[in-house]
Amino acid sequence: MPFTGPAEDRLAIRELLETYADAVTRLDAVAWGSTWAEDGEWSLPDYPELGTTKGRQAIVAMWTEAMKSYPGIMFEAWPGSIEVDGDRAVVRSYTAEVYDQGEVTLRDRGVYEDVCVKVDGRWLFKSRSFRNIHRQHGPKGV
Repeated sequence: MPFTGPAEDRLAIRELLETYADAVTRLDAVAWGSTWAEDGEWSLPDYPELGTTKGRQAIVAMWTEAMKSYPGIMFEAWPGSIEVDGDRAVVRSYTAEVYDQGEVTLRDRGVYEDVCVKVDGRWLFKSRSFRNIHRQHGPKGV
């Protein structure tokens, strides 16, 4: 089963994904950073120039700098699986992004493999590893 564990935890993890996506679209570093555990780890193997970043403060600093290259981004995320086991969950989620770079509109799709942890009653990302599924480039506005 791709969705296991208490329904209230699975709902909270879905809301964590939605909070993350909303913060990306609004370019809100504070809200985005609030989705990460203090000792979180973010891996971007398809972007070797970014690699893996550890610790919430370093992750937010890297994200803030990287987002300067994604003006007008629209970011969506949804879960493919959520497996809750106590205060830990293994999550797979998918993303769709649309943004402009110069005269080109890009549409990216990807997958995150996540570990979430419940800290003081709140679900947070402990680790996220992102891989590209598909990238499409087209004229701006297409």
